[in-house]
Amino acid sequence: MKKLALVMSIIFTVLTFAGAGYVIYNGGNVNAGYAVVPMIFALVSIVFYRKK
Repeated sequence: MKKLALVMSIIFTVLTFAGAGYVIYNGGNVNAGYAVVPMIFALVSIVFYRKK
């Protein structure tokens, strides 16, 4: 379970940076949720990893 949380946190962190790059590439004209939503899941996964 701990390894799964680590893998999920890595995946969501990569998605966060990809979403931020997408928002920056489009000049901020797209929704910032592309970066924020994966960041929330990444933080939850990281906290779960550290608690286990």
